[in-house]
Order: sequence, then structure tokens, then C-alpha cells
Amino acid sequence: MSDVVSLLRQIEDTGRDARGPGYQRPGFSATERELRDWFLAEAARRGLDTEIDANGITWAWATPPGENAVVTGSHLDSVPGGGEFDGPLGVASALAAFDELKSSGALERARRPLALAVFPEEEGSRFGVACLGSRLLTGAIDAERALGLKDSAGDTFAEVARGYGLDPERVGRDQSRLAGIGSFIELHVEQGIGLIRTDQAVAIGSSIIGHGRWHFSFAGQGNHAGTTPMSHRADPVVAASRVIGDIPTLAAATDASAVATVGRTLIHPGGTNVIASAMSFWLDIRHPDDAVVEQVLDAIRQRAGSHAADAGVQVTVSQESYSPTTHFTAELNSRLTSVLPQAPLLPSGAGHDAGILAAHVPSAMLYVRNPTGVSHAPEEACEVDDQRAGVDALVRVLERELGLTEPTGRADDSAIGSAEDSAVGPADDSAAGNGGAR
Repeated sequence: MSDVVSLLRQIEDTGRDARGPGYQRPGFSATERELRDWFLAEAARRGLDTEIDANGITWAWATPPGENAVVTGSHLDSVPGGGEFDGPLGVASALAAFDELKSSGALERARRPLALAVFPEEEGSRFGVACLGSRLLTGAIDAERALGLKDSAGDTFAEVARGYGLDPERVGRDQSRLAGIGSFIELHVEQGIGLIRTDQAVAIGSSIIGHGRWHFSFAGQGNHAGTTPMSHRADPVVAASRVIGDIPTLAAATDASAVATVGRTLIHPGGTNVIASAMSFWLDIRHPDDAVVEQVLDAIRQRAGSHAADAGVQVTVSQESYSPTTHFTAELNSRLTSVLPQAPLLPSGAGHDAGILAAHVPSAMLYVRNPTGVSHAPEEACEVDDQRAGVDALVRVLERELGLTEPTGRADDSAIGSAEDSAVGPADDSAAGNGGAR
């Protein structure tokens, strides 16, 4: 069977951005379907039993399905212009880890079921809600609200889901499937600079900081660019632009470690010689203290109201998603620490499906070193040796979870606390200053 490096090479051209470097792999798109079909074919080659559940999550069972299953995997979609490893590294590593477990005969002795999983629309780049598949599975988003979400073309998730082979009537929380998951371990490329300063290729995730998305919509009066005096304009672009320019200062003034990002704007109607009638932007805010996130939002919202009044336009603010700070399961992290005693513990500024699942099932994360520290961009990287080191770490964790090995000096909660005190880097992608799409 293929190792993780050759598996990634199989899909390295899928979804390449024709306009420049990076990838375009939107959730629930033809490209994501092609990647999903690649995973299904690889799973079939290995004799795994595959299924796509009601929420579009793809499952590949290495053993007969059952309770207390060990699950590993990630996602295959990307942000616009994203990198090669964000998501696919975890999926390819899951396949490679299975190969090692199978070739060693370990699966024949497994005491728990094992499944590989691929979650759809993790980035939220199509429908605006990150980790949509895992949110639906857990009920973290109401099914009716999810079905009404629209993409940039105006298509609802319900319409797209039907075209993807899903039944909108069955979308939503799946308690029976959740109850069958005993532990979920997600491997992911590091999205920051935490491991660059160490001699370690792999880290264990300790937490995911709170983060949310808000939509700011400014409505003014469309008019002629040449005949309307500056004194008679109600230009939403002026107000929105002033707010965007103030955001870095407002975030820093609230808390030095808070990050706030505008990565997407929309101007209507978008004519060069037309004063716009509306402008929207999407705001991403992150901080370990949920109260600080709210304070940053309040400061930006008040400034938006002030600039809107000065420009003679209206502004409305709506929340699209919010995930409070999540701490990964202490007992599960203790077991990871016992088999990976040299791996540092890292907090993360990036959201993940494991963070959504953590409120419902024991969940953990492994991060693999990124030598550039850049993510959600073409410069994202992961060295070949580190890719393989990540698989080795995942195999050791899965062996422990499947009951194939006993811990060597199991770490207790105090050891985990001590490790967090000396964790490298301030946070995963927040250290690199990437707001990102999730």
C-alpha cells in the first residue's frame, strides 16, 4: 500500500487554482466530490466498508462497526487559495496509519472498532459556517437553519445537498452515531509557528481558542458616480471601509492577544461608475477568553454604528457562527502523552472538527510541523520526514486506543498541566496572525 507521501501526490493536482498558486476545493463542490471519490476508492482497495451518512460525512470501517469505536480522519475541502496539507494530510495519514496497522497484524488483535472519517465543508468557505458536517452531526447547528444557508450563487444548502446525494429530511443530529464513537483523533498540519522552534515534528493539541464570525451589512443609496455631489451621497463603501481600517486598532486596544480579521467583502452592484447601494464584510474574531471576543465585537459594532451615521447609511450585524474555547478531553490527552512523551502540548487558534466533537465525544488532535508557519495560503508546507513522523505518531496513538499496547509511564493530569505551562508558542495559527476561514 501507499505511504502518506505518495497518497498526497495522488491528489496534488486536484483543485489547483487555475488563476494562481494554491487550491480551490470548496465544500460540497464537484472538486470535493472528486476528492471524496478518491478516498472511497482508496478505502475500497484496502477492503474497508464505506458509507456516506445523512450529513455527508464519509466513513470507512476497518473492522465491523460497533460501540466505543476509535475514529481518525479530517477533511478534504480548502479555503479559497488554500494550501496543500490543510485537511488532506489528516485523511492521507489515516489511510497510511491503517496500512501500518494492517501490515503488522495489529488490527486482528484490536479490542475496539476502528473507522476513518472525512468531514465535509470544514472550512465553511461555501456556506459560511465552519465545520458544517460535524456541527450537523452533533446538533451544534440547527438543521433547519443549515438547510437555509446560501452560497455566493444563492443556492441553499438544501438544494446543494440534494445534488450531492443527500436527503435534506435526514440532515441533523445523529445521536446513535455519536454514541458509537469512543474517541476521535484528528491529525492536522500545524497552522502556526509553535513547532518551528523545537526539534519535535509532532505536537498534541491542548485547546482551541474561542472564535466566531459576524456579517456586517451596510445599506446606502446607489447613484451615479459622475452626477452625485460628494455632499449628497449615502455611500456604504465609505462607512464599511472606515470600519475595516479601524479593526486592528480596536482589537489591539481591547486585548493584545486578540485577533480580528476581515477576509471577505462584497459590494453591490459592483459597477465602476456606480455609487454602491450596499456593502458587506465578514468579521472573524478569536481569543482564549470568550468575554474578550465579545468586548472586541462590541467595540467594532459601536464604531460601525458611528461611521454608518456619519456616512448617512444603515448597518446591521448578525452572527453566523461561534465556538467557545474548547479544551480537549483530559483523559484522552493523558493517554496520548503516555505514548508520545516528547510531544509538546499546543493551544490552537484554528477551529477543527475535533473541536466541535469534543463537547460530545472524547476528542484529541495531533499537529505536524509546518516549517513556514503559514497556513490557509499556498506557502503552507510539511516536510516529507515530518509527514511520516506524523503517521508514526498516529499509529502509536491508535495502537494505544485499540488496546494493543500498554502505556509506558502514563501521564496524569498534573503532568498535562505542567506540559501546558511549558507549551511552545502562544497558539497555533493565532501565533502566525492568520484569521483564516476557520
